[in-house]
Amino acid sequence: MISTDIAVIGAGPVGLFAIFEAGLLKMRCHLIDYLPQVGGQLSEIYPKKPIYDIPGYPSVLAQELIDNLMEQAKPFHPTFTLGERIEGLEKRGEADFVLTTNMGTIIEAKVVVIAGGLGCFEPRKPAVENLENFENGKGVNYMILDPEKYRNQKMVIAGGGDSALDWTIYLAEVCSELTLIHRSESFRGAPDSVAKVMALAESGKINLVLNSNLHAVHGGDKLEKVEIVQNRSMEKSMVDADHLIPLFGLSPKLGPIEDWNLNISKSAIEVNTDDYSTNIPGIYAIGDINTYTNKLKLILCGFHEAALMSHSAYSYMNPGVKYTMKYTTVNGVSEF
Repeated sequence: MISTDIAVIGAGPVGLFAIFEAGLLKMRCHLIDYLPQVGGQLSEIYPKKPIYDIPGYPSVLAQELIDNLMEQAKPFHPTFTLGERIEGLEKRGEADFVLTTNMGTIIEAKVVVIAGGLGCFEPRKPAVENLENFENGKGVNYMILDPEKYRNQKMVIAGGGDSALDWTIYLAEVCSELTLIHRSESFRGAPDSVAKVMALAESGKINLVLNSNLHAVHGGDKLEKVEIVQNRSMEKSMVDADHLIPLFGLSPKLGPIEDWNLNISKSAIEVNTDDYSTNIPGIYAIGDINTYTNKLKLILCGFHEAALMSHSAYSYMNPGVKYTMKYTTVNGVSEF
């Protein structure tokens, strides 16, 4: 049996930052993740995707951010159970929880923090004729693991969110030809990213096709052309393509969490924004897996939630005790 102060379900960026915040308060963390490595979506789906909204980093690659978070948490000696999924959760007494994984691992904790991102996820696939025929290395992918794979290649990206915009900006300097297709004239992404994409289109560095949808894909052994249909005129056209990346988000599935008697709304866990606690005392939810009024699904917001959660968790574990952090310096290095 593994015993810890806080069991963190999910080893993505928000879960990793929770280690640091909890460590400052002298609380031990054990992280559990179904993926075989830490990093969550950042490591599994887009490790080399640039991220632009982390304070102090004009741009940081997703995997680099994960590596830095691990280094930041290292002094607090976190432990991990990777490649296993939490199947059961039981509350014993007033403050103790027992979690069981699909492999039979048992974790005993005083507090449970759910930081599972979108939960179990899979890409949303558009209804496109012949799409499945070009998956599995034949030209159609739903994530970008290595941008260099697309150097000097003809690329079509479909989507209107932050991922589609960010990858368009980045790959405009990598691909020999890049076309961004979006079903509308307006984008869901950050205004600054929209402005950059528009500037790329105006300068001729990318082809921007608006008010259009993917219709079909064509080719022999590999993808050769993407067929597009204009929403208003229903006129169809072809775009030469070596690769197609539909970026329509992920379909979240909470899995066993749905059976834990938590308050859930639209596949997300409802929380109290005072401290990101759930309706069950001792259980918190931070990051993309929670929901509340004006929720923003940003890593930065998840970091904020992790900080408030940690102080609340300390008070929950130590009722009536107020913790004051003390900083000392040894040979020029700050210690807590």
